[in-house]
Amino acid sequence: MDERKRLIRVRTRHNKPAFKRRGLHRKVKLADVWRRPRGLQSKQRRQFRAKGALPRPGYGSPAAVRGMHPSGYEEVRVFTPADLAGLNPDLQAIRIAGSVGNRKRGEIQTRAMELGLKVLNAKDLARMIPEPDEFEEEDDEEVNEDE
Repeated sequence: MDERKRLIRVRTRHNKPAFKRRGLHRKVKLADVWRRPRGLQSKQRRQFRAKGALPRPGYGSPAAVRGMHPSGYEEVRVFTPADLAGLNPDLQAIRIAGSVGNRKRGEIQTRAMELGLKVLNAKDLARMIPEPDEFEEEDDEEVNEDE
């Protein structure tokens, strides 16, 4: 485990250039995602030093920690509470899928706490979901005011 934490620190310290798409500063519509320069006269394709580096195999992170979360856990995407079965809390952390609603998210978060799993994108559900009793009280007050 200590070796893995050391490798994660090495990965974050790694002096890697920001790979910028050619012409990004010229057009607003160009997304800030890497696209290989393909023009015949492109200075970046011809690897002029001032035009930005191209991604190469040497810039990669160590294979033992590739794709890991910076906290040192392996990310597992979860859609239902049943997906939590068989996960190792020492090595894996969960990320609840974005398509999961608040009710099921609450079930997943409470089950993950019971199992000792770390939730990478946990939300404060007590603040988001009002109690059903609050709705009933508000409706009764409105009816009384109208009479």
